[in-house]
Amino acid sequence: MNVKERLAGAFSLPKEIALDMPLIVATGRGELNIENYKNLLEFSENKIRVHTASGLLIIEGKKMCLKQITTENLLITGNVSGIYW
Repeated sequence: MNVKERLAGAFSLPKEIALDMPLIVATGRGELNIENYKNLLEFSENKIRVHTASGLLIIEGKKMCLKQITTENLLITGNVSGIYW
């Protein structure tokens, strides 16, 4: 366990904040929320590529759209068929 992990545990900080990691929440196959991402690299109805601190995240599906995009949050809707690292 490194120093950041120990501090996160000692101060009860969420790991995604303390370790600069993404938080990904899927609501069924129809909605995907990605917090703490770095860059949106590619977007189409069938494929989305996102740069995160832990690597490249690829989302595949059909009729996907970005319902919300901010500097810290992506909200993707559509028919998500796969999430890959």
